Amino acid sequence: MSRRQLWAVLWRTALVAGLLSLVLGLGLTVASRIASAPGVDPKYAWLVKFAPMGSIYLMAGPALLLLAPVFGLFDYGARAFWDDLRESVRIAASQIRANKARSALTALGVIIGIVAVTLMGTAIAGIDAGVDQSFAGFGDDQLYVSKKPWNAWSDWVTYRNRRPIQITYANQINDWIAAHPSSPLKLAVPAPNTFSNVVRGDLRVNTIWLMGVSADYPRMTRSDMAEGRFFNEIETQAARNVAVVGYDIADALFPAGGAVGQSIRVGGRIFQIVGVASKQGSFLGAWSWDSQVVVPVTAFRRYFAWNNDGEVRVQVDTARMAEARDELRGLVRNLRGLDPAQKDDFDLNEQAAFRAELDPIKNGIFLGGLAITSLSLFVGAIGIMNITYVSVKERTKEIGTRKALGARRRTILLQFLVEAVSICVVGGLAGLVLTRALTAAVAAAAPAFPILFPPWLVAFALGAAMLTGILSGFAPAWSASKLDPVEALRYE
Repeated sequence: MSRRQLWAVLWRTALVAGLLSLVLGLGLTVASRIASAPGVDPKYAWLVKFAPMGSIYLMAGPALLLLAPVFGLFDYGARAFWDDLRESVRIAASQIRANKARSALTALGVIIGIVAVTLMGTAIAGIDAGVDQSFAGFGDDQLYVSKKPWNAWSDWVTYRNRRPIQITYANQINDWIAAHPSSPLKLAVPAPNTFSNVVRGDLRVNTIWLMGVSADYPRMTRSDMAEGRFFNEIETQAARNVAVVGYDIADALFPAGGAVGQSIRVGGRIFQIVGVASKQGSFLGAWSWDSQVVVPVTAFRRYFAWNNDGEVRVQVDTARMAEARDELRGLVRNLRGLDPAQKDDFDLNEQAAFRAELDPIKNGIFLGGLAITSLSLFVGAIGIMNITYVSVKERTKEIGTRKALGARRRTILLQFLVEAVSICVVGGLAGLVLTRALTAAVAAAAPAFPILFPPWLVAFALGAAMLTGILSGFAPAWSASKLDPVEALRYE
């Protein structure tokens, strides 16, 4: 086998293997994601174990597809390839100019497909950003000592009958942290909470989140003060009626501003506002500082009925999260006087609990949306294939003339393939411009919805456009390259 024959075998093998890897990877990934979704019959759980294999195939597929043109270049010859490529691009440009209306209508299918795919990618990226923004209030470096898990949708009677979480645990945990400076635990803050109403004169905000915390709370929260300050240790120890309110509450009760120093009624008790938190924003109604009122934990205990059942937030070293969970679990078990044989009568919650619930749903939406929007690209590919076949038929004599003058099959193949890819790339660029305009319009009309147009989306869209052109143009280009020059010259 000659060296050129070897390169020919290698690029064909890499191309076929790459396409098969992508198909297998997508199939295994989709099957494992569906099997892991909530509510799916457990008998399909065995499909989940194929997720790593699907990821390997998805990584191998593009790598092989990238290797295929490299091997093909060696088979073709670098100098000959660049000469033929320049000539093919020149011919493609002249054909597009000569048939502007046909080229535009052909590219329209690709434009619609690229707009659909990129809008889906933009929406998913925006949802991710919105969820991250809302979850920032929970803190990814915090563990919550609670009576029940956040996702306790069943067996609520068992959780209801558990012993309360004493807010005094926070001081005891902080004493333990002070005695063990190398611990992954950093800070504990009591955080009993309830719902309440806030009133100022005739203005009223119902069902706000009211929480009692210590003066150390700002050390673990991610919200700065837009106005004023957070209450201090003296005010906490004295159980003074001071409060820090969220941005939306301050805006609703004090439309003209100047909330700091003013008095409000929280649950019928008068509190003086000492600070207004900076606007955080929320997404899909998730937790937000903006609709919250925070008061000293001592004042909260005095005024609000909470049955001595609270919550303790513990800031930890995220690099040692597993160790922190184990250490905190053992410490709380000791505080609650549990014997080694007894089960935990409390739960340690964290942000990951919400993500574990949302990720399968988000992934399902993404995969379903991608499948639906990809249909528009498929329709565009059919249009490209059809028009390329028409072009081959119209230019049969030209192909015969070129082959009679010495043009090789691969030169003809490259020429029509470049024409198909050129139309798709032009459609992809137009689709990106249109998507950018649409996302800008959505951002202006709905500023609360997070809109992202990440750079990877541009690369993905152009890659999808080029792949569409290659796959849809290959069959017509191959048929053109196989034409017999004598028969082609006779074609009428």
